[in-house]
Amino acid sequence: MQIDLSGRVVLVTGAGRGIGRTIAQSFRREGATVVGLDRDPEALAELREESLADLALNCDITDPVQVREAIAMVDEQFGRLDVLINNAGINAEGPLESFDPALWDQVFAVNVRGVLNTCQAAIPLMKRQGAGRIINAASFAAIIPSVDAAAYGASKAAVVQMTRVLASELGPWGITVNAYAPGMIPTAMNGFAELEDAAASTKLDQLSIRRWGLPEDVANLCLFLAGDLSGYITGALLDVSGGKFATQDPGAASRG
Repeated sequence: MQIDLSGRVVLVTGAGRGIGRTIAQSFRREGATVVGLDRDPEALAELREESLADLALNCDITDPVQVREAIAMVDEQFGRLDVLINNAGINAEGPLESFDPALWDQVFAVNVRGVLNTCQAAIPLMKRQGAGRIINAASFAAIIPSVDAAAYGASKAAVVQMTRVLASELGPWGITVNAYAPGMIPTAMNGFAELEDAAASTKLDQLSIRRWGLPEDVANLCLFLAGDLSGYITGALLDVSGGKFATQDPGAASRG
């Protein structure tokens, strides 16, 4: 059996850049109809020009009105929504002792409230269909947080718990809800690609598969979770981190 997503309508938030762009491209390649949401007009223009999305909408997911309007447009144009991928997210770092409360609220507005907004808008369509897939971006930070990154870790832990609750609430309608936890995937947000060799080696020693993660690694997991092969998986947090801290010192195997 192969993953067959032809005819499925998939909405990806934060689709204009990074992992979200790769997710949109991967679903398009597998025959899905892709709707990309982003608030960067240039990124949305690129999605359209490169045919990575069938519909690219400017939408701030922290605004429930904009989200509802975007979902209504999806319903009007395609008549259904099969898969919602809540990829969009932001980070802000600093010690908790002096962390700006307004910045804390901003992280939670995007990473948590944004997920709530899209889910609340999409759920009625999926209930009407009696089927659907909701896939939420968590993070390895939801499993083991980092110093100076409490806002991000706490927001992603909230996404995990929201995912579990939604899985039970929506199960009777044939809707599955899962989250994924990427590890170290170089993006503009984390700067892993710019690390000096020694610092990069220290980071890679945390991984059982000793390489940086790729956006495609996440996209492939999303493809699986969106398809029929994953129909009995719900309420799960799937680790796509290359075995980060699978043991206390994964790097020992590489050092011989």
